[in-house]
Amino acid sequence: MNMIVKKFPTTAFIDGEWISSAKTFAVTDPATGAEVAAVPDLGAEDARRAIDAASRALPDWSAKTAKERAAILRRWFDLVTAETDSLAQLMTTEQGKPIAEARAEVAYGASFIEWFAEEGKRAYGRTIPTTAASKRYITIKQPIGVVAAIAPWNFPVAMITRKVAPALASGCTIVVKPAAETPLCALALAKLAADAGLPPGVLNIVTTTDAPAIGKVFCEDARVRKLSFTGSTEVGKILYRQCADTVKKLTLELGGNAPLLVFDDADLDQAVAGAMASKYRTAGQTCVCANRILVQSGIYDRFAAAMVERVNDLAVGPGLETGNAVGPLISGEAIDKVETLVADAVKKGAKVLTGGEVAPAGPLFYRPSVVGDVTSDMSIVREEIFGPVAALVRFETEADAIALANDTPFGLAAYLFSRDVSRAWRVAEKLDAGMVGINEGIFSNEVVPFGGVKESGLGREGGAEGLEEYLEVKYICLGAIDA
Repeated sequence: MNMIVKKFPTTAFIDGEWISSAKTFAVTDPATGAEVAAVPDLGAEDARRAIDAASRALPDWSAKTAKERAAILRRWFDLVTAETDSLAQLMTTEQGKPIAEARAEVAYGASFIEWFAEEGKRAYGRTIPTTAASKRYITIKQPIGVVAAIAPWNFPVAMITRKVAPALASGCTIVVKPAAETPLCALALAKLAADAGLPPGVLNIVTTTDAPAIGKVFCEDARVRKLSFTGSTEVGKILYRQCADTVKKLTLELGGNAPLLVFDDADLDQAVAGAMASKYRTAGQTCVCANRILVQSGIYDRFAAAMVERVNDLAVGPGLETGNAVGPLISGEAIDKVETLVADAVKKGAKVLTGGEVAPAGPLFYRPSVVGDVTSDMSIVREEIFGPVAALVRFETEADAIALANDTPFGLAAYLFSRDVSRAWRVAEKLDAGMVGINEGIFSNEVVPFGGVKESGLGREGGAEGLEEYLEVKYICLGAIDA
């Protein structure tokens, strides 16, 4: 076990205690395949214990003032920020992303703690003009209750804090199941939260390889009033169905198939830079990566050549080594999927302009790639690639671009590049997506809402909207005013 892993806990966290188990599972470094820690492999009964703890802690935590909760969250933010380098190294060790990206993610994750610490003080109700002289109408907002959260492996700090911070700020308690691939960052965050003064039971971390069993407990337990899940659409639909019997509130941040539209009038350098930022971050393993790059015919050849030039400059290798821009994919299955999608595209007439193969750095490293002459009948534009492969699709007219962009059941993110303000505004309104970046390849931050439409999910995380997901509105009618 390396020194960074030793610095933080490797046991589960329930009711303020670090929980071991006879059954464990290995956390491995995807860059090397080496085991870096053994973590408790908990089961359904442990999940119920965590919900018990969250239920016991709820009355006292929800009774605290927003300012009292904010003070604890602020201390948590300060501790996370102070441990940026350690958390970044821990993240790269278990997830693989380049260390510079990991540091940026720690800052991004911490920003949600800071934002919601303050936003929790603004859970305003309202007074409503009366319809009768003897009555007064008021609404207040109260915490929804115990929350369960299921987080993904690609952003092991930020996807935890984006769920936990608003839950805690609103007065909820929470049980978190981190991804089996990346549980160490979640446990480190829990330790820092406890060090900040978070009471026992308010935040609980259940580590497991049996996600279906834990998810079923979360869905079926009536004490859990809200479920927040980030992951695949397939799993999201299962959880959606399982939550029906207890009618839980849901936030589902599911799969994407993001189009990136480049019009003839775009600034070429700006468009290429935006596409690079969107496509190759975290080795293409993000739900908002540009999955399909739609380029108008008049600029297509120049754009493709510029992309190839930029992509060939990307260094591939272990994330802890300075200078590497693209780290490993998370698993052998991820490599297999990318290889299958590229092979299908080539078989149907696409051309690999650069890359298109596993990189020399190791079995989980794939060369950053650009595939040209992609058409809509290829799987690479129908499925989420989740790898460092840019698929270029040619289009002729604005109407064609919009039709191609919207030809998917998903609607999380979309991007467009144009110097024509009228066109940019017009197209942005017509894109079926919860988020649109205009002349920008990265648009996420803590003060804006993150989420999708269609089969990309329900609800929003971040921004003022993210706090509302953890609150219930209560209407109070005060009568007999004139008695």
